[in-house]
Amino acid sequence: MEFDLNNQGEIDLMSVKRMMEKMGAPKTHLELKKMISEVTGGVSETISYQDFVNVMLGKRSAVLKLVMMFEGKAHESNPKPSGPPPERDIASLP
Repeated sequence: MEFDLNNQGEIDLMSVKRMMEKMGAPKTHLELKKMISEVTGGVSETISYQDFVNVMLGKRSAVLKLVMMFEGKAHESNPKPSGPPPERDIASLP
């Protein structure tokens, strides 16, 4: 989020450049383009959030699976019940 300046969920070449410089490992534009190509599989010029998580945690990581599961659930559109909750009696309480 710190380097996604346009809040589109993707990091472009200049954002990756700033990130690498801040980490103390500056790279050339050619190195950055190669890095982005390796991360995205050559299909994009920006790194998406999912690509970033995959790189940081590894594709077989249990933590990655939990993060992606949580992200998927956050985007689901389950309708929330509306109106007041149903009445309960003392016997139905835990």
